[in-house]
Amino acid sequence: MKLLCSNGVKAVLLELIPQPERSTGTKLAITWASTAMLLDQIKGGADGDLTILTAEAIDALIAQGKLVAGSRVDLARSAIGIAVRQGAKKPDISSPAALKAALLAAKSICYSRTGISGIYFPTVLERLGIAEAMQGKIVIPEVGMVGDVVVKGDAELGIQQISELLPVPGVEIVGPLPDELQKMTTFSAGVFATAKEPDAARALVKALTAPAVRPLYREKGMEAV
Repeated sequence: MKLLCSNGVKAVLLELIPQPERSTGTKLAITWASTAMLLDQIKGGADGDLTILTAEAIDALIAQGKLVAGSRVDLARSAIGIAVRQGAKKPDISSPAALKAALLAAKSICYSRTGISGIYFPTVLERLGIAEAMQGKIVIPEVGMVGDVVVKGDAELGIQQISELLPVPGVEIVGPLPDELQKMTTFSAGVFATAKEPDAARALVKALTAPAVRPLYREKGMEAV
């Protein structure tokens, strides 16, 4: 079975995959990327059996006829957070004013180019009125995870989905963005209209929404829907 999956739920999928593979005997071929990158691939003709993207992206693909109508199933919600290198001082980010001060005091910050958090965070800088002041401090990796950049010491603060920061060895989560500036992202599954193994796709969705999986989402920095 072919799965196109957002990096936002990668940590959960990596732990769950062996179970459905054993129970169904179906091997998974997975393409991992940001939602934006996967949408570009699908636009270019890529398909599969199942895709896990943001809820908005799933709805758009259903409207285009690329996914089966009514196949959207919400899996979990994820918040954007900030991380530092393990052992580093954690700044106060508990309010918009505190976050603004922490960002201005940081020598460098890192966020992704195409991920949900990377697309959204520049709007946070605008809302805080510090977009121009931060320009010389921004590090955007061409490849790899934001957390890896922080661990290497190439950025003082890393901004990304908490579910993507948590699995990176050597980082510590400072916390989520303040509620006033937060953007919660819902990740959802959808079955491709051209799926060759739709039953296996639906079985995987069932496994991903089982009550027993809820603690795993929480452990990986997400909230099951």
